[in-house]
Amino acid sequence: MSEASGPTPPSERILNLDVLRGFALLGILVINVQLFSMPELTLLNPTIYGDLTGANYWAWLLSHIFFEGKFITLFTFLFGAGVVLFTRSAEEKSRSARSLYIRRSAWLVVFGLGHAYLLWYGDILFSYGVCAFVVVGLRDRSVRTLLVFGALLYAVPSTIEILSGLTSGAAAIGDTWRPAESVIRAEIETYRGGWLAQMDHRIPSSFQRQTAGLIGYTGWRVSGAMLFGMALFKSGVLTNDRSSGFYARLIAVGGVVGIGIVAAGVAYIQAADWSAGAALFWRQFNYWGALPLAAAYVGLIARYCRWRPAGIETKALSAVGRTAFSNYLLQTLLATSVFYGHGLGLFGSVTRVKALAIAVAIWAVQIPLSALWLRYFRFGPMEWVWRVLTYGRFQKIKNGW
Repeated sequence: MSEASGPTPPSERILNLDVLRGFALLGILVINVQLFSMPELTLLNPTIYGDLTGANYWAWLLSHIFFEGKFITLFTFLFGAGVVLFTRSAEEKSRSARSLYIRRSAWLVVFGLGHAYLLWYGDILFSYGVCAFVVVGLRDRSVRTLLVFGALLYAVPSTIEILSGLTSGAAAIGDTWRPAESVIRAEIETYRGGWLAQMDHRIPSSFQRQTAGLIGYTGWRVSGAMLFGMALFKSGVLTNDRSSGFYARLIAVGGVVGIGIVAAGVAYIQAADWSAGAALFWRQFNYWGALPLAAAYVGLIARYCRWRPAGIETKALSAVGRTAFSNYLLQTLLATSVFYGHGLGLFGSVTRVKALAIAVAIWAVQIPLSALWLRYFRFGPMEWVWRVLTYGRFQKIKNGW
């Protein structure tokens, strides 16, 4: 197959996007490892399970302030940028951009279903694939329009939660804030069991996330963040085309505002003694604080790429970013092998500090493996499969072909 009708070759990739993607993918694991290692609702309310004192409290606090919501938001920005980049490339090669992208998204939905029901309920691929069907139609809108539409969509879940909190109080969040001990124990026993036994939790949790969760929360947030990503790409922010001063201001303002909002939320919920009545309001601090802090990370990576474009750490993050799809699934395979019953069975038995150490150990596997793989191959294994299915033709994978 000729390059003119196929995907963008590695030589034409944008370094800043790849580094950002690798940075975001690794950062996501800091939060996902909590879901891999502890009961699902612990991420919503960290007081319901596990030690939350001393070093474990600081592990939670730093993860919450600097990672929770921020790296997945950054990753979603990049997915939105990818919508514009992919369709532009297809149009330049005289392909039907929208139909090709719809096909690409449909396969992502299929991958997401497999990931969620066979491996891990916390899958994001399904949501990205579904939301992509909608946002691709807005790809030609102006930067201002994308920002306005993005803000409107992003605000929907927050508005719903605030109104629910005002009208129903603690009842609005129900038993999810403080589930019965029997519910927690059942989930622990389930994931300490074999792969088939895990279906007792994985199937209903995945189904809820892909139906009510998508309609009432995730779909709006993801779509809004994708539109923000499109705007940031079109305005040159994500491609490192703005001035150094612009990125310095983005780091300073985004960092101060984002950290300030999230830290204020922590102070609020602790002052309320982690009450259910304050829970839905507390969630808004991190929900909105994630945006400016994710923007600050964009500025940080842009400045770093300018400072050390050929640095070993820049190349390492770029390698992870170029194989992000494969690495996302590899994180699931490695983490479930450590925590679930078909592996080491450590679910529910490690502290937050140890869980973070395991996340770092997974990084230590992924980073060199990504760099080694790209010495011999043009794409990650899942990236290659996705391309073959999208274009309907065999794609060159080995370097030098």
